[in-house]
Amino acid sequence: MPASQGAPSRRNAVPLRGSCPPGTPGPGSRVRTAVVLWAAGALVAGGSLTACEYSYDDGRARSDPGSSAAPAVPDPSFTNESLEDEPVSGAEMGSWLQEALPDTEREVIHVSSGVLNAGEIRMEKAENLPIGTYALALVCRSQRRVTFTVRTEEYTLVDLGLRCGPTRENVIYLSRPSALTFHVEARYPANYAIRLTRL
Repeated sequence: MPASQGAPSRRNAVPLRGSCPPGTPGPGSRVRTAVVLWAAGALVAGGSLTACEYSYDDGRARSDPGSSAAPAVPDPSFTNESLEDEPVSGAEMGSWLQEALPDTEREVIHVSSGVLNAGEIRMEKAENLPIGTYALALVCRSQRRVTFTVRTEEYTLVDLGLRCGPTRENVIYLSRPSALTFHVEARYPANYAIRLTRL
């Protein structure tokens, strides 16, 4: 076939019905363009959202890893009081007793003192006490309370967990000759002292 009878020239081509002339974007091209534009807009919006930073405070304290907390310094008054409550022995024991139970002009019927280990129970007894009124002084030195229990053959006269420090004095009356039993118990190391005087 001669070359002149080959494929028709594009310049002489006639567009079919429903088709677009060359160089004119068809419906499919417009759809694709819209899709591309919408996707670009979504990317821009997404980029702006990802660039946003939100802060949220849930009330919890957060520590700064770059900072270190200063060590806690105990209150001097608390430290001094704690040291004053520590049990003593030897010469210090005598000084403490003199301060806790100063001399009295009353007749002393029974007096005792000592050092208790943690969990120790001490029992003492004063016998053949005549009828009358007595003053019972109790005192201790410890970081925790010390329990004092005083009984006759029939009744419990004193049963208390004494907070150590000031001296506690109780007045008791014996309606008949009796013996008193003293129980002293400490859950922590302690000093204790008991003094029974006649009023």
